[in-house]
Amino acid sequence: MSEKHLIVGLGNYEQKYLGHRHNVGFMVLDEICRENSADLRYKEKYKGEFGETMLFGKPVVLLKPHTFMNLSGKSVLPLLKFMNISPEHLIVIHDELDCHFGKIKTKKGGGNAGHNGLKSITADIGTPDFHRIRIGIGRPLLKENVVQHVLSNFMPDEKKALHSEILPDVFQIIDDIINAQ
Repeated sequence: MSEKHLIVGLGNYEQKYLGHRHNVGFMVLDEICRENSADLRYKEKYKGEFGETMLFGKPVVLLKPHTFMNLSGKSVLPLLKFMNISPEHLIVIHDELDCHFGKIKTKKGGGNAGHNGLKSITADIGTPDFHRIRIGIGRPLLKENVVQHVLSNFMPDEKKALHSEILPDVFQIIDDIINAQ
């Protein structure tokens, strides 16, 4: 198995979704690319944009699935197989409704807390034993507003906090994961 890590940012790829809370995983990958002069290119066989770079002294593969959130595993599995990366070297970055905005939680394995992107990845790769970096987007007060909430843009003060406070913490977590293995 390869020593590389696959870092997947979850989101929906169409232009109309780019600034939405549900796309926070894509936003993290975009920032990784910006800071490391990495380019992502679309490859049909991986059903997404991918690229390789060095991150914290380690080789990593980056992926933004173009399958929509609920079918993310259809993009992750072919790239894991092609790059010969084990699920324990998979890091998935996604939004988390059950955390207050900006709170970051990590875990390896376990359930998917109703997140359809995680359900898809787990089903397709055959195991839940991969790293997750969950970025809180908060839960709306009314349950019927959940879809509207995840498909809404971050507020200006949230965007500022995302770049100045949250992303540096996420980068530290990625560093800790890839350098612990």
